[in-house]
Order: sequence, then structure tokens, then C-alpha cells
Amino acid sequence: MKVPSFDCDRRKLLATSLCLAALPALAIRSSTSAKAAAAMLGAWQPKFYRFKLGGFEITTISDSDAFIDGPFPLIGGNAPESEVRTLMRDNLLPEQTYQPGFSPTVVNTGRELILIDAGNGSNGFVPRPAGGWLAAQLKPAGFDPADIDIVLLSHGHPDHIGGIIEDGKPLFPNARYVIAQREHDFWMPKGKLSDDLEKFAKVYRTNSKPVEGKFSFIKSGDDVVSGIHAIEAPGHTPGHLVFVIESEGKSLLWWGDCAHHQVASLARPDWECVFDADRQQGAKTRRRIFDMAATDRLAVIGYHMPFPSLGFVERRTPGSYRWLPHSYQLSL
Repeated sequence: MKVPSFDCDRRKLLATSLCLAALPALAIRSSTSAKAAAAMLGAWQPKFYRFKLGGFEITTISDSDAFIDGPFPLIGGNAPESEVRTLMRDNLLPEQTYQPGFSPTVVNTGRELILIDAGNGSNGFVPRPAGGWLAAQLKPAGFDPADIDIVLLSHGHPDHIGGIIEDGKPLFPNARYVIAQREHDFWMPKGKLSDDLEKFAKVYRTNSKPVEGKFSFIKSGDDVVSGIHAIEAPGHTPGHLVFVIESEGKSLLWWGDCAHHQVASLARPDWECVFDADRQQGAKTRRRIFDMAATDRLAVIGYHMPFPSLGFVERRTPGSYRWLPHSYQLSL
């Protein structure tokens, strides 16, 4: 008996099979083509970011998503505007607009909950709804304000102390408040300062009054608690502090306002910042802090770096640095 050959029909069979397989997809496409497109959901970015540092758990919380004009002349006012704009363009950034981070940070040591800086609140630099988010974001991030043990303040500017008061009352009723003695003494006296500094001082006095009996004062070299060490970083304000956080052999530098822009501040630490009380000292401090971060290969939380405000510092050329956003180094 002769067995029939199917060789000549294989191509036809394959073609037919592919057509049949495609029919359901064609049917689905045909049936949905007349439907409206999905609704736009709007822009969104994470509002908190959490990671482990040794035995500590650290959470940065976004207090604002505002865009502001700059970086020139807020940063680089002592340089030609064209030079600042060229640096932005070379780094694929808008030349006249940027989005700084505002990132209060919660450190859970396993013994205490410590909030480092409190954001804009209702009377900081960035008004609501664009800023002052901390009070609303604590619960989604997993925290009850009543459980905060220490509010640690790097300095007294409104975008760092505005959030300690909500509706005229302490947002953190059980906390004690820690700041450099030199910083507190700079802002508290009435009539000492003028112009914008006096406006800032008024906010500091207003927000510190409801908790004035709960303040304690530190200086450079002091431990806030075991594992959080204060280092002076003057220039931005007289008593500005940065903090080294250490646990189980892991270290992180929380540098507050040593940088206000992720490119301009690091590439050119000599460019002045309009918010610095002593601009020459501010430049010296930037170079010292950036060099420490780069030399010691420290992870860094920079309050005004783009959220989640976590990264590293690379030394490029003498006196010039680069911000490297965190990817997965601290997730290992």
C-alpha cells in the first residue's frame, strides 16, 4: 500500500494554521477599536521611600513637588547666567526651571523614631497645595505623629521647621526637639535681623514657641542618639548641622542644605547660593562636605536633591563633583 506524501502541503498547512491562530486577536482588535481610549490618570510620583541601613530603617518623605525658577540666580549668582544655563543644557536639564526635593527623613533605630527636619508646613517656603505635605504623608508612610520621639532640626529655615506646628498646635506632641544651640540663638532674638532674615526668624519664633519647653541643644561632635552624630556645616546658616548615621558597619551622610541643585551645586561648589547667610563660608562647607562624601564613598540624603533624595557623590576634577542617584546599592 502506498503511503501518501504530505511534503508538498506543509507550507499550505503552516500558513492555514497561522491564519487560524491570528483570528482571535483580529476579532479582539476589531471589537475594541470602536471603544474610547482609557482615561488619563495624571502625573504621579512616589511620596515616600524606605530602605535599610544596617539595623536602622530610614524613610524619606516628599514634602513638595513644586517647580521653581532657576537655578540661576538662586545658585550661581556670582557667575555669568550664560555659564549656568550652559551647564544645565549640557546635562539635559531645563535652563530656567528646576524641581528641588524637600525630604524630611524618619530614622527608626529600633529604640526611637527620629524625624530629621519637618518640611514646609503651613508657613514654609512652598505653600500648600504644592508643599507642606509631611503631615498628610506620615500615615501613608506608616507613621503616627504621636510616635515620633525626636524632631531633629538641621537648621531654622521655614522649609525645615514649618511642619512642626499644624493648626497652631504641635504636630508631634510627644517629641523633644533638638537643634544646635548656635542656630537657636541666631533666630530667636527679636529685632536682631533685617529684611528676609527677619521674616525667617519670625517663622522660627512662631513655630518654636508652642514647643519651647521641649527643646534641647547640641553642638558639632555630639551624638543625638547612639548612631546619629552631628557635624557642623556653617555658611548656609550659622548653626547648620549635618548628620552621620551609622548602624552595623553601614554609614550614611544626611547633609541637609549643603546642596540646592543636583548639578549646579556639585559641579560648581564655588557658585554662591542666595539662601546662604555667609556665602563664602557656604562654598567652603560645600567643598568640605562633598569631598568627605566622595572620599569615604558615603551614601547621602540631600534634603533638596530630587526625591527620594538619596545618592552618592563622585569626584570629577579638583573642586568639581557629580551627584549619582541611588539605584540598588542600599538594597543588597
